[in-house]
Amino acid sequence: MSEAEAERGQLTGSAPEIYEKFFVPALFGEWAPRVVEAAGVEPGHHVLDVACGTGVVAREAARRTGDPGRVVGVDVNEGMLETAQKNGAGIEWKRGAAESLPFDDDSFDAVLCQFAMMFFEDRSAAVREMARVLRPGRRCAVAVWDSLDNTPGYAAAVALIDRLFGKDTADLLRSPFCLGDPDELRKLFDPGPLAGVQILSRTGTARFPSLRDWMFTDVRGWTLGDRIDDDQFEVLVREAETELARFVREDGSVQFDSPAHIAVAAA
Repeated sequence: MSEAEAERGQLTGSAPEIYEKFFVPALFGEWAPRVVEAAGVEPGHHVLDVACGTGVVAREAARRTGDPGRVVGVDVNEGMLETAQKNGAGIEWKRGAAESLPFDDDSFDAVLCQFAMMFFEDRSAAVREMARVLRPGRRCAVAVWDSLDNTPGYAAAVALIDRLFGKDTADLLRSPFCLGDPDELRKLFDPGPLAGVQILSRTGTARFPSLRDWMFTDVRGWTLGDRIDDDQFEVLVREAETELARFVREDGSVQFDSPAHIAVAAA
């Protein structure tokens, strides 16, 4: 994986499968219904999931739209799409970039984007494209993580990785939190082709079966996998048992607040 791909959160090898198996239940699954609800998805709607990853949001949208509807997931990463296809029967999967969506104008009743805007090469272009394919009067909903300062579990994990492996490696885990300022998020939409942007701030809960599972998910299911080898991973787990102990519950599971913002706007 190149440095540029790592910074854009592009996963290779087995990482998409790990992403689906571990990240989705730990972090992303609980947000999919919130994003779909924020966009006003209803039965029969045509829905686009931009940067769909392994398809957790698209699957939730398909449950809402039912048989009369149409759900399409688009992603630039072939590995993500291959995993999505295995788990999302009845959903259309297409390869494409958020900055140049392969769809006609006014094609969708709702456009969704969950925890991907942070990695787009041109965020303003992506917003323009979402507006272009959205039918007049319909809504898009874009979810991003809150700031690292407001996410204590990951703030501590980043600090640990920084200490053990250096800033460049830690920055890969910092990158998902780069749009945590609601004012900066708002600027992507206003002024622009999407009107009346609202920022909905909500708090979720990160849940991992164990501390080792947490570290495994973030290293092997994320771009850190090319930076931390097996021996270094064992060092990380050993140090985490002390540094991150405050997030471990009596039963050995891990739990901490995981806040996010959902930007909602209309065409």
